[in-house]
Amino acid sequence: MLDYFALGVLFFVVIVLFYGIIVIHDIPYEISKRRNHPHQDAIHAAGWVSLFTLHAMWPFLWIWAMLYREDRGWGFGTPKAELEQQLAEMRRRLERLEGQGVSRSARAVEEA
Repeated sequence: MLDYFALGVLFFVVIVLFYGIIVIHDIPYEISKRRNHPHQDAIHAAGWVSLFTLHAMWPFLWIWAMLYREDRGWGFGTPKAELEQQLAEMRRRLERLEGQGVSRSARAVEEA
């Protein structure tokens, strides 16, 4: 009876390890899915390839998935909304300066 119990425990452990490894390899894909990463499919495929390389690529997949965020894009830069606000402010300033430049040159032509 104890032999059958040990065999059952052995099968249970093997099955849990097998499915545990599959779940662990999918973590970078889940991260990329939550972050709306543009390379989700590539990360998922590379995760499966990583299974056959004994997860040698897995840390790099984790980094790749973590690099992108929808609100700020790649890396650790300024959020897109802030950059768009700065760009709009610079455009307003440029238009105001160009308007002043046109009026100055018009006065210079009138004086001559």
